[in-house]
Amino acid sequence: MHTLHIDEHIIILDKPAGLPVLPDGWEKDAPYLVKMLEEEFGNPSAGSGQGVWIVHRLDKTTSGVMVFARTAEAHRILSMQFEDRETEKVYHAIMEGEPKWNEKITKFPLRANVGKKHRTAVDDKNGKPSETRFRVLKRYQAGALVEAKPMTGRTHQIRVHAYALGNPLLGDLLYGASETDLISRPALHAYSLTITHPVTQERLTFKAEHPDDFVSALERLGVGNDNPNMVSFAR
Repeated sequence: MHTLHIDEHIIILDKPAGLPVLPDGWEKDAPYLVKMLEEEFGNPSAGSGQGVWIVHRLDKTTSGVMVFARTAEAHRILSMQFEDRETEKVYHAIMEGEPKWNEKITKFPLRANVGKKHRTAVDDKNGKPSETRFRVLKRYQAGALVEAKPMTGRTHQIRVHAYALGNPLLGDLLYGASETDLISRPALHAYSLTITHPVTQERLTFKAEHPDDFVSALERLGVGNDNPNMVSFAR
């Protein structure tokens, strides 16, 4: 876990993949991010007025930028920014296959917690309005590095919208990706987050560089045809 910024009101972290924000239902005694922060900065429930407040979440398997509040008032202001869509979230993802577009806006309605695997599904009738804006950053023979901007905040939104476009995220077996040894998780990274500071009112952007497993996957995707390790996906 790498700290990108800290002051009396907010904490900005680069969350590693594999670390849940809250206790995992299957591994209740395993480490989780909020507990680690509370051990250092205090627990709001202790009544001291100090601690760590959750503003938004990232999936356990997703890496990248997160903001936490250090006061109740900062939490209130930041939460309103997220609710009113005044923040800007930019993700980087690796898609399987070759997208037939350079830019794409998806508006598939989504319904969460569907079936035994608790997937999010496209549901034109009962789904909630959802929008993700995709842009191809770099193409490979067996995949593409894309930028994804979620304009709404549905569970697994980017992952499901990528799947619905026919190009699931690399390593995302829950949403139709092929088996691969390139990366052991869905290839999704919260690359940057722009917020308005809850006290100073400065407009701030924080970035987290690609983690090692993401970089390695991109490097292997870029291997030439004459290399026996050239990656392809079987459908």
